[in-house]
Amino acid sequence: MLYTELLQLWQHSVEAVDAKDWPTALAKLNEISEPTSRTLFNTASCYLALGQLDLALKALHLTIAKDERLAVAFFQRGAVMMEMGRLEEALSDYIWAQKHMRENVVIDYKQLGLRFKLYSWQVLYNAAAVYCQMGQWEQARDVLLSASQEKGPGRGGSMEAALESIRSKQALDPLLVPEGVVFRPRKQDVEQLQQRDFLGKATVRRECLWYTCLSIHSFSSLCDISDVCTFSINLVLKPI
Repeated sequence: MLYTELLQLWQHSVEAVDAKDWPTALAKLNEISEPTSRTLFNTASCYLALGQLDLALKALHLTIAKDERLAVAFFQRGAVMMEMGRLEEALSDYIWAQKHMRENVVIDYKQLGLRFKLYSWQVLYNAAAVYCQMGQWEQARDVLLSASQEKGPGRGGSMEAALESIRSKQALDPLLVPEGVVFRPRKQDVEQLQQRDFLGKATVRRECLWYTCLSIHSFSSLCDISDVCTFSINLVLKPI
């Protein structure tokens, strides 16, 4: 598949996501014959928005198979695993997410087209949420206390409320990449694609005119000149 074809389908799918038209977004993404880790992540996000956890999980499996170091994919898959009650696998995903953060406090995915920052405390928070569902409250508290030492916005109030929930033995809900936050193609690439489309149409029109001139020259000896003119005009005005 040509990159320009992938880019066009990717951009159309993002536009559908922005309109919350999940079926159209999925249709465009599924037309990509050679998906990337980023388009597969977007596919999973669309299935999550539709509440189709099994298909979202499958798409996240494929995402990680394409890029085994994509921490945000492990983070997202862990939350899906939790929703499905697969707690051991969810915990494993958070361990891998933490590992692929490589001791960074935060990973900003903006350069890759995802307007999302994954913080180490968020990964630990979700790990604590898994321990809550397992009934391992002391382990959940210890992990959450570790998360409270990490840096990052939104941590303070969330931690205090979460610790209070654990003291009351109330399970925590996992954090997720927000709905509608997906990987987007580079703006420069989209603009260049639009320029190529415009120039492509102009080239076809020039070819039609060139073919018209040849036709006039070739058929002038066989047809009446009025017939040739009519043929030429129809050819030039024919929609492309």
